Amino acid sequence: MKRFAEEYLVEWKQRKNRKPLILRGARQTGKTYLVEKFAGEHFNRFLKIDFEFDTDIKSIFENRDPGVITGELSLYSDYDIIPGKTLLFFDEIQACPEAILSLRYFFEKMPELHVIAAGSLLDFTLQDFQYAMPVGRIEFLHLFPLSFSEFLLAKNSKLSEFVSNWDFREKINESVHTKLMELLRHFFFTGGMPEASASWIEHENLMEIQRIQSAILTTMQNDFAKYGSRSQQEILQKVMFFVPRNMGKKVKYVNVDRDVRSYALKEAFFRLQMSRIISLVHKTDANGVPLEAEKNERIFKAVFLDIGLVNRACGLKLINTDELITIYEGGLAEQFAGQELLSSGPGFEEPALYYWLREEKNANAEIDYLITHGTKVIPLEIKAGKTGTLKSMHVFLHGKKSDFGIRLNMDRPSTGNFRARVRLKNTHDELDYTLMSLPLYLAGQVPRIMDDFC
Repeated sequence: MKRFAEEYLVEWKQRKNRKPLILRGARQTGKTYLVEKFAGEHFNRFLKIDFEFDTDIKSIFENRDPGVITGELSLYSDYDIIPGKTLLFFDEIQACPEAILSLRYFFEKMPELHVIAAGSLLDFTLQDFQYAMPVGRIEFLHLFPLSFSEFLLAKNSKLSEFVSNWDFREKINESVHTKLMELLRHFFFTGGMPEASASWIEHENLMEIQRIQSAILTTMQNDFAKYGSRSQQEILQKVMFFVPRNMGKKVKYVNVDRDVRSYALKEAFFRLQMSRIISLVHKTDANGVPLEAEKNERIFKAVFLDIGLVNRACGLKLINTDELITIYEGGLAEQFAGQELLSSGPGFEEPALYYWLREEKNANAEIDYLITHGTKVIPLEIKAGKTGTLKSMHVFLHGKKSDFGIRLNMDRPSTGNFRARVRLKNTHDELDYTLMSLPLYLAGQVPRIMDDFC
């Protein structure tokens, strides 16, 4: 299965000022597979060191000279490491912090050697790193589950090309739209975890998908043993299953478990975010860019790693993809849009999502997601059907003195100018604005579409 991140790796390989590259992502998102496939297609020589398997090899990294390190690795593996021709891959590098430190010296003393590292739960190691991080001497690539476009590439390459290049001035034929909605429905079930997606594309066996997803969730829970005491593991499990069942909702600790102290729940959310199982979507006042400048750390909702795992964690039985729509319909739409937006940014950037919330008596308003384009803050509303009110968007646009918003729904695309009445405290005001309405399957294309539109 082709990942779009391969294009980044090819560019990295050819770059003159290349630095050692660290892949960051949750378990089973395909980091190792991606590197091995890349090595097979673009290198004549490839040496993989797995620090969880080759435990005896760690002592080699007590020496910081890359010449000595590569010499001893060659002796250990009986394999010549030739700078410029060999890809050296450190897998599960979190198990050997000294190897992380060595990346600095590979950059400084052996820059011609291509070095990639990856690891699960790597963010924990980086946070507690005892040495000075080799800032400016390494770079990162963030990897997520398959996006819908990547799923399409394996299922229907023509549709993937169509989606990836669609122009907002084009109409989408009803038959094409119906086919894309059908495949989107499939993706809601299978999600983008590589093993589940590959199985569905080859066999289309829903019970097998369910088995794979259950195994992935179990593996995640088994990792909790690395996070602390038994009671801390139990809290992590509570939070892990709370998030999928409360998609799109502001997190209130009391709703997770009123008998657990808020600081313990806060720590659990933080740890699950560090493991990349969830992504926190923080409230921001959104008065300008960057959105992070007005982020509220205490008010947030959460997006799970993968929509397929959301369904499995909620106990949804995979029987017939035509009968998907459930009580989780709205939450699933927001989950899908969230994970698509997270994976749509530049791979080297730390991904982040924000939303806007106004809580006033009889006047609540919420924008599901916010994106930026240049100096503009653009509201995104997610609808699980073809219709739905846009009162929150009207309030936001009026309050921010803006005139453009995006709606993602199940209908074909359209763009138009509208006038709305916005209710204020004791009066009404008129709002003139432009609304771009896009089908949900284009969620991951929004940044590109905005570049073309503006």
